[in-house]
Amino acid sequence: MRALIFLLVLGNLLFLAWAQGYLGGSGSPDAVRLEQQLQPERLRIVGRGEPPAPESGQEAPAVAPEKAAEKMVEKTAEKAAEKAADFGESSVCLQWAGLVPADAERVERLLAEKFAAFKTATLRTPVSGHASYWVYIPPLANKQEAEKKAGELKRLSVPEYFIVQDAGPQRLAISLGIFSTEAAARERLDALRAKGVRSARVGERNGEPARAALEASGPGAQVDAVRAAVAALLPEAKEAACAGRKS
Repeated sequence: MRALIFLLVLGNLLFLAWAQGYLGGSGSPDAVRLEQQLQPERLRIVGRGEPPAPESGQEAPAVAPEKAAEKMVEKTAEKAAEKAADFGESSVCLQWAGLVPADAERVERLLAEKFAAFKTATLRTPVSGHASYWVYIPPLANKQEAEKKAGELKRLSVPEYFIVQDAGPQRLAISLGIFSTEAAARERLDALRAKGVRSARVGERNGEPARAALEASGPGAQVDAVRAAVAALLPEAKEAACAGRKS
């Protein structure tokens, strides 16, 4: 029994001595794995935290769809610019006629800010006709008030009247007649007062207000965008063909 215990203790001591390298083994457990490597000199670091560059004959890694779309748009724009530079891009002329000068200036500012490639020219129409006189009710506060006043005139059997719809200082006034002389206008005013119309008055009135036609010429590729922008700014603006040119 003592001999068996002695042998077990001796075996444990021998195993400990071998594990610690006292019997000629490796001084480090990692040294055994290093000895088992095959051709370690062929290992090399190709990058730290970055994908390796594709070698010759290999496909490049896939690009995110958003980046690919941006690159495609850039290439398309570059090709379009190169094509326009090589062959020359057709110029298109647009015209909006019958605008009051203030609206023509608004369109001109819009094109200057959003479509710098378009060049504009404004043709103004002078005031036409001579001074005349009209009988009118001054402008009302809003459309509802103007229609209410028109209803009162109808009940008073006033034969002729209309609400002024044109933009300007007399918008929503009610015209009761236009006359070539002041005497004729005042005669009309007296007749209306006899019917009970108390708010009418006589005033001098010029002929048709000045109008303007705005022409804009620029690259045909932007013509649809220009038309849409002007329509959004002035829905009632009428487009016409430029004189001697195609729109």
